Amino acid sequence: MGMTRHLILGTAGHIDHGKTELVKALTGTDADRLPDEKRRGMTIDLGFAELRLGDLQLGIVDVPGHERLVRNMLCGAMAIDLALLVVAANESVKPQTREHLEILKHLGIEHGVIVLSKCDLVEPHWLDCVAEEVRSLVADSPLAQARAVGVSSLTGQGLPELRAALAEAAEHAARSPRRQQLQAPFRMAIDRAFTVEGHGTIVTGSVASGLLRVGEEVALEPQGTAVRVRGLQSHGVAVDRVARGQRAAINLVGVSLEEAHRGDVLAPPGYLTPSCRLHVALSLNRPPMRHASASDPPPRNPRRKISVRVHLGTKEIQATLRWLEPRGDDFDQDGSVLLAELELSEPAVCVWGQPVVVRSQAPVATLGGGRVVDPHPRPLRRRATEEVSAIRELASESPRARLASLYFLRGFGELGAAEVVRRGGILGEWESLRDSLVAERVLERLPLAPGRLLHVHAQVLERAMTRVEQLLAKYHQRNRTQAVFPLSVLHKIFSGSESPRHTAQWLAAVVERMRSQGRLTVTPAGVALPGAGPQLSKPQQQLYEEIIETHRRCGCAPPAIDQLAPTAATRRSVVPKLVELAIAQGHLVRVCSAWCLHAEVEGEVRRTLVERLGESSFAVRDLRELLHVSRKYLVPLCEYLDRIGFTRREGDRRTIVGSGGGIESQPDRLPEEVSS
Repeated sequence: MGMTRHLILGTAGHIDHGKTELVKALTGTDADRLPDEKRRGMTIDLGFAELRLGDLQLGIVDVPGHERLVRNMLCGAMAIDLALLVVAANESVKPQTREHLEILKHLGIEHGVIVLSKCDLVEPHWLDCVAEEVRSLVADSPLAQARAVGVSSLTGQGLPELRAALAEAAEHAARSPRRQQLQAPFRMAIDRAFTVEGHGTIVTGSVASGLLRVGEEVALEPQGTAVRVRGLQSHGVAVDRVARGQRAAINLVGVSLEEAHRGDVLAPPGYLTPSCRLHVALSLNRPPMRHASASDPPPRNPRRKISVRVHLGTKEIQATLRWLEPRGDDFDQDGSVLLAELELSEPAVCVWGQPVVVRSQAPVATLGGGRVVDPHPRPLRRRATEEVSAIRELASESPRARLASLYFLRGFGELGAAEVVRRGGILGEWESLRDSLVAERVLERLPLAPGRLLHVHAQVLERAMTRVEQLLAKYHQRNRTQAVFPLSVLHKIFSGSESPRHTAQWLAAVVERMRSQGRLTVTPAGVALPGAGPQLSKPQQQLYEEIIETHRRCGCAPPAIDQLAPTAATRRSVVPKLVELAIAQGHLVRVCSAWCLHAEVEGEVRRTLVERLGESSFAVRDLRELLHVSRKYLVPLCEYLDRIGFTRREGDRRTIVGSGGGIESQPDRLPEEVSS
């Protein structure tokens, strides 16, 4: 016998159709564990058992069938691999039969067996009629080809045939793509939490993905509480590890019973990210009706928000649903998939592809269900058509399409391996897939630093470059006396929710890409559109030349900026702009906020200091005879030389250490015309 393969089998069906008795007949385990369940003869909460079929071990989750307990049914059904749909032969199809089948469809359960229970209570011809009705019910569901077996839990009739049918269905389920989740990190939603004297907190659940060993550290999410695994059991047997498809009881260290609840999730620290917003792909139970009742699916109006109950893992959360796509002719058929945004009332954790079911508030009924396509999306801007298209691609079966969409939605952020798995469901060597997208020019590589590359979607990069051009065009139009756009202004505009440091890194790479393509002119003072520049009137041009000539003539003792035009108010208002223009065009060098030097004078000062002082240290007073200016100019000049790296200060003395940068960047401020 080969290695044991583990799967989760879930029951489904109307109340009192014999689900629990059937589980007992198959396994010998009474799944009703609560005193109220024994007394009332009905399943109230989840029950558990196991069934061995060759090398396949099925962990059975027995769910309640009462309409008021569908929330408990959903809690158990979220992690199942195949279903056991039970229909009592003496009652046939009932309301919860239909609702449970719809839920199985929304959860993507493709394999299972149909059981016609209590067949000892009916005549053969009646059994045939019930079988025909059930076949009609499942005709458009994933269980359309499932085997149907008549069984009596009381007499044992049909049990061997049922085991054979379950083995066949389980074999198909074991080979399905869902099993790829074995490669994903460990994740388990908690469906029970309790304490055992001498052991502490114990939680149980169905392992949704990955592998967990005794002694490992995990996080209890969404709280983020770090816990350690003291012990593991599966169906009452101590084990050293549990894996995808197994029922697990986990003894935790580092958390009290009051901190662990049904709906919480165990996962590696840092893998899951709590979020109050989800993007999902949903299908509705029925097409919209002209005269819709409260239990009908919500209308697909993008502007309308609908209050719903969301079932995610073992958690039920109040939420607001908003459709991301407008209603169209192609959405008018039952079963069509629609994109929606869910705003949750509390943080939750999930992964790409995780099943989700949406139910109405009052009266409570299942509206639809589907899959999570983005477990941690950014807020969408209005009319975000391109973003919605990318979200649609995230729902694709193609890992290539999903990875490209992830990069588009991520913008200029880094993508790591854990995020690719969590948000894209992409397992294995995703870097090779990324490289193929680069080769196809879907992604672009931007160098951030030596040996460090940032991968950006080509549309995101083009959109950013177009935005830079638009900003510069607006700047040039409103600032006719300015030559360049300070890079710091772009930083402020593009930062948004990102850190300024991160923005500065990728924006510098974008600017360099635009420069190499001839779309930007770059100077130490800032950036400009090629061919764009100052448009000065004749008086402004004359004043501009006077300012430059005045600084050349005055050498190291120029007038302050506010003294350049002391008489005419109109001239005073334009002088600072003309000074900035002269700085941008390289004629002047800003020494401090009050005054500048002509660029030739500044260069001559540095040459003089190198020739006369060499490697000798000097104080401010030593420069008075050398440059023939007062301390009023010498102190700011020395501080400027320190800033550009020409000198290094130690106490009250300085040493020449380099040639210096010469021209500094513009100050971090928005021009008045742009900021307004």
